Amino acid sequence: MANLAANAYKKLGAHSAAAAVLAHRDAHPWRGSRIDFGPILERIKASRGTGTITAALADRCRAVVANEIDGPLCGALQLRFAQRRNVRVRCGDFLAESLPRQPYKVFANPPFDITSAIVSKLVGVERPPDDTFLVTQREAAVRYCGDPDETLVGLILKPFFVPSVVHRFERTDFVPTPSVEVVMLRLRKRGPPLVRREDAQAYRDLVVSGFTAWRPTISAALARPLGPRAARRLLDAADLDPALRPSQVPFDAWLRVFGAFIVMPEALRVRVAGAEARLRRQQAQQLQKEHRTRAPRDALGSVASSTDVVEQDHGGSVMPRVSAQN
Repeated sequence: MANLAANAYKKLGAHSAAAAVLAHRDAHPWRGSRIDFGPILERIKASRGTGTITAALADRCRAVVANEIDGPLCGALQLRFAQRRNVRVRCGDFLAESLPRQPYKVFANPPFDITSAIVSKLVGVERPPDDTFLVTQREAAVRYCGDPDETLVGLILKPFFVPSVVHRFERTDFVPTPSVEVVMLRLRKRGPPLVRREDAQAYRDLVVSGFTAWRPTISAALARPLGPRAARRLLDAADLDPALRPSQVPFDAWLRVFGAFIVMPEALRVRVAGAEARLRRQQAQQLQKEHRTRAPRDALGSVASSTDVVEQDHGGSVMPRVSAQN
């Protein structure tokens, strides 16, 4: 990391450390390649803070839309950027806001407990961002990147976005020092996607079916809905070891499996149809159960948190609610 950026981190503090990465991006080789933050119509900042990230974006972007859910903080931000014609500050919950219809990018340093909800919103809208940069906990980034093993949430994302970790922060970059590792997750929209839009649901159903069959091997997982013979045909067409666990099957191999699956007779394909919808219903029922059994706020030893609720999938997303182990 360049000394210039490292010094800026220490001065900016916890909520503003990510701004230093943007403001001094030319000093960062970031895995040997410079990230293109070139001309864009809009960028959205969805984080809490004092506006340091917004100011850095405003210096580089044609237009910036900043979201702040805290009323007093939002008022302070509106006052700070009142003279910046390319900045618009919106007071409200980013998760409830509509997103642009024209090309845009997202750069955000959100609270870690809403990372999942933000990603679900961004990838599930009709017009997702061309590029997204999120400061997030390393464990969350690993889920989306599928490293070392693939995850269900990562496999559903990857035909349409390229997830990668483009920067690893030092814990001393933040004040106060966090107890977790922090990275910058990049979600770059593919163009064109690796799965056709009209086939996207069939792809998701196949992958969900394979991951939720609760079988030890990919062969057994696919055989459960399709039968042993059809499963063998898929694995042979994909040149795939039938003894691998579903999470051990790399993304490119899942694409080969799907390529063979999508040309199968409809009588076979319908056997996995609705797998994603069934998973959503199960998750919704589990979420309702968690709400009913949650201890009253006064009964808890510390202040209650809404993390459990916010981390769950929001409607309209292509991302199912899955555990970090999947």
